[in-house]
Amino acid sequence: MSALLPRKVVVGYGLGSLGTGIYTTVPGLLLLYYMTDVLGVAAGLAGLAILVPKLWDVFTDPWMGHLSDRTRSRWGRRRPYLLAGALTLPIFFGLLFTTPILEPTGSFVYTLALFALCASAFTVYSVPYIAMPAEMSDDYHEATRLMAYRMAFMTVGILIAGAGAPMLVKLGGGGRSGYTLMGWAIAGALLVGLASAFFGTRRAPYAAAEERDESQPGLLAQLRIALQNRPFFVLIFAYALQLTAVGCLLATVPFFAKYIVGGGGDPEDMVTLLFVALVGPAIVMMPVWLAISRRLGKNRTYQISLVLFGLSTMTLWWSPGRPALAIVAVVTVMGAAYAATQLFPFSMLPDVLAADRARDGVRREGIFSGVWMALDKGGVAFGGFLASQVLGATGFVESRPGVLVTQPASALEGIMIATAILPTGFTLLSLAIFRRYRLRPPGEA
Repeated sequence: MSALLPRKVVVGYGLGSLGTGIYTTVPGLLLLYYMTDVLGVAAGLAGLAILVPKLWDVFTDPWMGHLSDRTRSRWGRRRPYLLAGALTLPIFFGLLFTTPILEPTGSFVYTLALFALCASAFTVYSVPYIAMPAEMSDDYHEATRLMAYRMAFMTVGILIAGAGAPMLVKLGGGGRSGYTLMGWAIAGALLVGLASAFFGTRRAPYAAAEERDESQPGLLAQLRIALQNRPFFVLIFAYALQLTAVGCLLATVPFFAKYIVGGGGDPEDMVTLLFVALVGPAIVMMPVWLAISRRLGKNRTYQISLVLFGLSTMTLWWSPGRPALAIVAVVTVMGAAYAATQLFPFSMLPDVLAADRARDGVRREGIFSGVWMALDKGGVAFGGFLASQVLGATGFVESRPGVLVTQPASALEGIMIATAILPTGFTLLSLAIFRRYRLRPPGEA
């Protein structure tokens, strides 16, 4: 499987990340704000609605990986689950932002339940999807090429979601009606993106059924094997910390746009502008980072990007009172670094899986990918939860559309802590952990 993959297969696989990028961005960006400033749910309670479904993922993601490892079908081990997830996730997503008229407690329960259903459907899709590259090619640079396409499409999905979703809310008149319009429009985009990977990979190579060892240990034993794999543990731990930083940032962007940059006005236009500033450079820089990695290696290049991302995030602390253009410039630098912080962890995962397979000859792509996705989604959710707790602890006042609220100075400081201080700290901690990563392919120092 070391031959160059056909471009149609690479593009077909990458299209799935158009959908995953959209899905992971919208709840991370808007769900906390939707609950506090539209449904009137207290910030601390709203954070639980984001965190609890992701704790569920900690159990379901490894199980899904184990299940896909053992699946036999004429479509391969992974593709049946791509179709199942593509057909269910858009429905649950549309319902997530179509909340009935309820009291804040009822809105909290409804949101938590629907987000848990979304999380379960996304698990069915994402865990097998992430496992596919390791069995499509065992070539080191081909895995990076496949991930570059995946990350490029994911970045486009993030741009569509981050820039388009706030505009759809505004187009729908804001409030409940605006979020309902946005939810179902994004659901349609999800269906197209997710289903594209199912159809686009129909000619992709995959591990034949006879390659699997039916005598391999059960789920718990395989979990222990995965977590005892030092390169994997270091890589996923570092990446989870990095995603916690991203989760803090995503959750606070609407608050930052409304109360820090926008002076209390509608945040939709500024959220869109900030996302274009973040994602636009990421799209441009993806091939640049890929070229740098061929010269310096993935490991060094990833560390450089973490330093750049952390320093630029820290600069946001001095945003209050600064011109919007200066803030956009800082976010542009963050976007350039963000491309690499997403590209290289995923491109190193197939390297870890290949090394594990070479050691004992057993294919465990699914179980490793299940653990990966559990911590991937858990990191973003934990970051959003931390942001909500900071807002609650510093006196943030929840509201509903049409109700004028003046936030106390402590709440504004809380927004800045969640936007700048926490993300910087988690990014630098991620860098410190990753420096313990020791897996090196041939020829890379």
